[in-house]
Amino acid sequence: MKKDLLRKKSIAKILQDSQEGFGDGENHGLNKVLKVKDLTFMGIAAVIGAGIFSTIGEASYNGGPGVSILFILTAVTCGFSALCYAEFASRIPVSGSAYTYAYASFGELIAWIIGWDLLMEYAIGNIAVAISWSGYFVNLLQGFNIHIPAYLTMDYLSAFKANEEVMALSKSGSSLGTLSENTLNAAQAWTSAPSIGGLKIIADVPALLIVFLITFLVYIGIKETKKATNAMVILKILVVLAVIVVGFFYVTPANWHPFLPNGFSGMMKGVSGVFFAYIGFDAISTTAEECENPQKDLPKGMIYSLVICTVLYILIALVLTGMVNYKELQVADPLAFVFERVGLNQIGYIISVSAVIATASVLLIFQMGQPRIWMSMSRDGLLPKAFSRIHPKFKTPSFSTIVTGLVVAIPALFMNLTEVTDLTSIGTLFAFVLVCGGVLLLPKEQETEGSRKRFKMPYINGKYIIPLLITILGIAFYNEILTLFSFTKGWDFIKEQIPFYLFVILAVCMAVLSYAKNLSLIPVLGLLSCSYLMTELGYTNWLRFLIWLGIGLIVYFCYGIRKSKLNQQIN
Repeated sequence: MKKDLLRKKSIAKILQDSQEGFGDGENHGLNKVLKVKDLTFMGIAAVIGAGIFSTIGEASYNGGPGVSILFILTAVTCGFSALCYAEFASRIPVSGSAYTYAYASFGELIAWIIGWDLLMEYAIGNIAVAISWSGYFVNLLQGFNIHIPAYLTMDYLSAFKANEEVMALSKSGSSLGTLSENTLNAAQAWTSAPSIGGLKIIADVPALLIVFLITFLVYIGIKETKKATNAMVILKILVVLAVIVVGFFYVTPANWHPFLPNGFSGMMKGVSGVFFAYIGFDAISTTAEECENPQKDLPKGMIYSLVICTVLYILIALVLTGMVNYKELQVADPLAFVFERVGLNQIGYIISVSAVIATASVLLIFQMGQPRIWMSMSRDGLLPKAFSRIHPKFKTPSFSTIVTGLVVAIPALFMNLTEVTDLTSIGTLFAFVLVCGGVLLLPKEQETEGSRKRFKMPYINGKYIIPLLITILGIAFYNEILTLFSFTKGWDFIKEQIPFYLFVILAVCMAVLSYAKNLSLIPVLGLLSCSYLMTELGYTNWLRFLIWLGIGLIVYFCYGIRKSKLNQQIN
């Protein structure tokens, strides 16, 4: 049993299966049309989205001007992971991203877990982006005096709760002035919504429509997806650069003092929103089989997009916190807000248009990535055969794309996911941890002409660096760590620190292994930094995440372990 769970696919076997399929003619044949420029644009399309137009406001409110440091720290963390992804992508240029990489390094069970994790990450992330896009689009239409009925622009639960809140205040004789505008609008949606058999008809129709439109675009071909992505990226980069240039003329340096008003801990409160801004650069690794030269172009595309987006995020953070006081930035649309605050309302309108385009491009890349992961899992027999079906004309994973559209569109119609950034971030970080750890387990390859031409992550011996670094950090933050290990504060405090306790154990283990095994520095730093960021996401998100993985294990032991192609070949 243990041997079955840890069975691996060799790199040679993975490459052979991707080229030959499994004899049915349906598992291969994707169009190889992507170059470095296209991959870089796809990375930018995935990263410059909801983060720069919304979550950056909350992060700035918590961290002050120092949120720019958090962007750098997060970028460095993602950079370690990007180099590990690049190493895998150059050695295993196959669709499937972290799932395929885990199959080669950890074995089938971990591969299933990470594949199941990625399904959650992409689906929930896409639902959040679709709902966010709907909000931007509705506001944009209102600028043209086009008003969609409120009950067609939000989810059922939000409207129900808002109506209950209004009714409770009315009965108590209290003023409704204490309620936010969003709550009042949601309550109005409830009262104005038509009913069928006593059931209110309330749904987020714009979110549904954008998912269907994006799914159709992804379905008809990678060339069409590439063209749409490139056009949207060029437009939104121009808008972001214009915002930076114009905004610097309205910066008041006094707003940058104090730089860390809430200290390091306050800055780290924004880690979820900031990391949510970065997730997506790894999605381009799912297009490996559609690249002309994946072993060289994929690493370049990931690294280029990460560097470009980091520079833009840092400049935007400095502009935002320089134009207004950080305490004013706890708003849903911070970029538009700061320009309206200084009287440039037309700039705010242009930003709203750009936000609609930016969030659509994020949805496009994620909707493209998820079907290719399902396709890879299906190729291995862990999902039904239909998920690996390739359209004979469009050369896309047709069935997987349709299912992805339904999985995202239907929940987006009815759901209100207030904590999706945390859940999506923890899923992404988990994938990064396994990719970084997987690099450490990859077998050494023989030096050949082909291996010399591909990207190689530089090897730096972490034998002394990792133990020394962990010791220095332990001494520097000794008092803070001691406080977290205070077991007299009750269960409510202790349970929130459980992820940190696990991180400390992991850090000590990696220090010992680095010394004993001469581990490569970059993947170890990536593994530890991503693990630490996971500790900042709280007990509740860890619990939800573990429940989701538990459901995945049930599916695997009921279906995947028996249907696995590797299992059938062994037996």
